[in-house]
Amino acid sequence: MNSDPSDKNNVPLLISFILVNPAVPANVGAAARAMKTMGFSDLRLVNPCNHLCPEARMLAHASNEILEKAGVFPSLHEAAADLDFIIGATARRRTKRGLYVRSNLLAQVIAEKGNTIKHTGIVFGSEESGLSNDDASVCHLLTSVSMAGKYPSLNLAQAVMVYAYELSALKGRKLQAKKAGFDTDGLQALKTKTETLLDEIGIAVDNSNRIHLIERLGLLGEKDVHLLHAIVSQINKKLK
Repeated sequence: MNSDPSDKNNVPLLISFILVNPAVPANVGAAARAMKTMGFSDLRLVNPCNHLCPEARMLAHASNEILEKAGVFPSLHEAAADLDFIIGATARRRTKRGLYVRSNLLAQVIAEKGNTIKHTGIVFGSEESGLSNDDASVCHLLTSVSMAGKYPSLNLAQAVMVYAYELSALKGRKLQAKKAGFDTDGLQALKTKTETLLDEIGIAVDNSNRIHLIERLGLLGEKDVHLLHAIVSQINKKLK
């Protein structure tokens, strides 16, 4: 059977899983297994424990290649440098962040962004303390799993399994690589452009309205991202 010629102009939506400061090798191994079970393979580790030790390999079961190919980074900034949509998984509410997308809605939020993103990363914090505020600030959006009670909470590997399952709905989704504005009119470019504008008009980085505005950019669909690109560009021209 002949393949669809349009596929030549399409690229797959990429999704990476990032574990920050994982301390228990068994959890890293189990996370790799959860990823492979749901069809994902790009694992990134920030300051990890020994993720190649026998304990991790045992829990990875038939997913050792994910452990062996995992990228290791000294900071989340470096681990996420090539990503244009970064999502932080957290159970802890933060005073400066008001938006938390439920895990079962996350695939829809990502899908609605269309061609404004091409590489998404979902970030998990350490077993003991979760994501730090600094690491959460790197994320465009925060997400949480709805649970019957506050305790017991999900452990790291269980959380990875939940999100791998939810995001597996996006497997096979294609983006139009040659679509005009794919890079210049994307979500990350809008965030940068908006932050530059806010700096220009004197709204401080720690201003609550600014924090909430930047946070809400993570919820925008493709049409709204392109619309705001045009509006912010016009404002910038007027200011100059």
